[in-house]
This record gives sequence, structure tokens and C-alpha cells, in this order.
Amino acid sequence: MFVDQVKVLLIAGKGGDGCVSFRREYRVPRGGPDGGRGGDGGNIYLVSDPNLNTLSYFRYHPINRAKNGAPGQGSNKQGKKGKDLYLKVPVGTVVRDARTGQILHDFLKPGEIYLAARGGRGGRGNASFATPTHQTPREFEKGKPGEEKELILELKLIADVGLVGFPNTGKSTLISRISAARPRIADYPFTTLAPNLGVVDVDEEKSFVVADIPGLIEGAHQGQGLGIQFLKHVERTRILVHVIDVSPLTGRDPVKDYRVIQKELKAFNPELLARKQVIVANKIDLLGDERKRLQAVKKLAAREKKPFLAISALIGEGVKELVQLLARLLFEEDGRLPAEGVLSQQKHEGKQQE
Repeated sequence: MFVDQVKVLLIAGKGGDGCVSFRREYRVPRGGPDGGRGGDGGNIYLVSDPNLNTLSYFRYHPINRAKNGAPGQGSNKQGKKGKDLYLKVPVGTVVRDARTGQILHDFLKPGEIYLAARGGRGGRGNASFATPTHQTPREFEKGKPGEEKELILELKLIADVGLVGFPNTGKSTLISRISAARPRIADYPFTTLAPNLGVVDVDEEKSFVVADIPGLIEGAHQGQGLGIQFLKHVERTRILVHVIDVSPLTGRDPVKDYRVIQKELKAFNPELLARKQVIVANKIDLLGDERKRLQAVKKLAAREKKPFLAISALIGEGVKELVQLLARLLFEEDGRLPAEGVLSQQKHEGKQQE
């Protein structure tokens, strides 16, 4: 089950109590105080794990406790420290204070470690209270309680490309065509109930991640459909691909569909409109002689000054060109590949195959 937001209670370990003890040895009638201090309580750490893609563990374990520190002992022996607790979270997890909503940490890379709750300090034993004028102290300190934190963990998927559009526009079919992802595909609204991630291999060394963002309809930012659950995943993407169904079977205006999705993105986070965007007209295999809808979307892309491609994800037409376009846009931006590197390499491979 895909779980992208949970509330958890983290309770760090309590520090061990200090010890009251006096040295007792043969021929040492007045042994001094030798009570050791208690061990510190265990800390709770959150660790980003690249192999995880859901917060489902916390759904069944909403309360997590670290071990308490052991009490001090005689002979000035300090109690054992409580064992630290390490909890794994997916990369892309945002940690918020449940009471204030303040962001405490944002896991952007694998292997990041965040101290979420600090263990209590162990109490001092009576040996720590000895002075020249107070040689037989019986005072000791109780261990301090560990921090108790109520947190909200929110997962925002990290992907290079986000596929957005109305239900049944072919986003799931497209991601299954260009990657190894195998989402559920059916001809009814809200078939996709969770974001799907797919890795697109450009060549032997380079790849990028695509996310299918489901459930966007008019009013998504207000909770209509499923969009309010998944709009947050769009925030991590570098390129947005508008997948628009241009087939006459929908009965909707494809240009209006684009406007609606843009409106929802702006209402959720205006900064999203500044991202690179590509407009893709899908299901051209169903157009027949009716080309007006396709031309309308093409003119829209020209007015918006956005890259445009017409494809059929079902039969694969135009899909390779789309992958090449996305790779070029991504790799030009971060300098991992020359501007024409992807295209020239794939053309060269194609000639060798011929």
C-alpha cells in the first residue's frame, strides 16, 4: 500500500538514575562514595533509504520508543547507554512538527541521518557529590526523560519528469511504454490510485526518473478527485509533461483540459508554472480523419511557447522522440550530456542495427 503521510510519536529513552554506593573493602573501614552515574537514554534517528518508496511501516507502528539508559552501579561504574533507534524513511520525506507545522528536515539524498528525538541524560551518582566537607553524600540524580516528539512525515516523490493530466489520458500507458513500471491500466476514471515511478534508460550510463501523478481534475487543489493527495508530488519534478487526450471519444475540449490542469497547479503552488513544461497530444491513433483537436493543441503549444509532440502511447508512435526530447532538456540543464549527445548516439545505434 502506498502511504505518503503519517503522524508518528517518537519517545527517546530515559536516562538511568545515578547510584548511591560506598566503597567497602577489607581493611578500608571508611571507604568513600563510589556510586556511578546512569547511562544516557537512546536517541531516535531517521535515516533516508533509497530502497523504500512508502511510509507504510509507520502506519502500523505509529509509536516508536528508544531504550532507556541503565542505572549507575557501585565502584564508579556508569550505567549502559540506551540503544539508539534508527528508523528508515524514503528519500523525499519531509519531517514536520505536528503542532506547529514547521519543517524540521527534508531528506533529499540517500543515507541522510536526522536526530529526531534526543535521549535523556543519565543522573549523577553520589560519588559526584563528594566534597572535602561532605565526604559521605547520599544525594543522587534521577535520569532525565527523553524527548517526546509528535511528527508528521510527508513523502514527496523525487522525479525528474512528472506526467500530469486528466484521468484516462494515457499517463500510465506512457510510463509503462518508456520504463519497466507496470501500473494498473483500465478504461475508467481513477484507475491509478497511487503515483507510479519508472526509470527511463537513455543509454548504458544515463537515465532519468518519471512519475505518473494521478487524480488531477478540476478542483483538485480543494480536494476534488484524488488530486489533493498527490499534487505535492509534482513539487519535486524538474519537468512537467501535460498528457492531453486528443481523441474524440472523451467529449471534452483538449485545450480546456490543459487550462484546467494549469489552473490547479497554480492554485496549489504558483512556482510550478515556472518549471519546464512539455505538451503531449496522446491517442493520435484514434483520430482518424478528425485532426482539428490535434491542431488546436498544437496551436496552443505554439502560443504558450512550449515543446510539443503528438504521440500514441498505446502503439508507441512518437514515444522515442518524446524520450529524446526529455533527455535533452534534462541533461542540457545539468550538463551531464552535450545538447545533441542523446540524439546523435541513438541515431548511430539505429544505423548499426539497420
